[in-house]
Amino acid sequence: MIGYFVTGTDTGVGKTLASCALLHALGRHHARVVGMKAVAAGAEPDGHGGWANEDTLALRAASTLAVPAAWDNPVLLADPLSPHIAAQRAGVEVTLPPILSAYHQLAAQSDAVVVEGAGGWRVPLSDSLSIADLAVALQLPVVLVVGLRLGCLNHALLTADAIRASGLPLAGWICSRMDPHMLAPEDNLATLRRALGSLGAPLLADLPHQVRPDPRTASVQLPQEWQ
Repeated sequence: MIGYFVTGTDTGVGKTLASCALLHALGRHHARVVGMKAVAAGAEPDGHGGWANEDTLALRAASTLAVPAAWDNPVLLADPLSPHIAAQRAGVEVTLPPILSAYHQLAAQSDAVVVEGAGGWRVPLSDSLSIADLAVALQLPVVLVVGLRLGCLNHALLTADAIRASGLPLAGWICSRMDPHMLAPEDNLATLRRALGSLGAPLLADLPHQVRPDPRTASVQLPQEWQ
């Protein structure tokens, strides 16, 4: 079983699109691939009398393995806020054991698991727990989604440094072209290629700006060891 943890330079940079694109790419080489939204903040009716998060539904659609909701989304919070605030409003505390238990259930039944984080690398899950702590507990290589827009160089390099400081490998990165009006996007992309490439993190995909993004059309270059 192989697994990856997807984080981003910020909220709304395309982590779910990138995670789904990874799932589709992995699904071409592995029969049982599944996405996991470990902590989701923001719930909507799922059409079956229950509640689900929009990102979780997208990950399920991109997975080849159907699993219980408690496995692929062990923590679902109602309000679309920072997870620690959403948890406080719900009167609960996000802790690691239920998430780790759910992940191990997925890992036992799949060939590949893609775990999507929430927000950026240092987003708090509680007063004493962050997304970074979750990734470290899972001990998964990290894929960084960089939202290509003004300011992305600083955000990407700071996040890459933080990931490496945690002891986890930065396995690769994905460019998400958020701003169709960005000046000099190719120059920024070239700078990121050099900087992140020097850390041993290859560019896995360059996701174009789309009004209605479709992860099935993304061109993802999986390293040989992921296939």
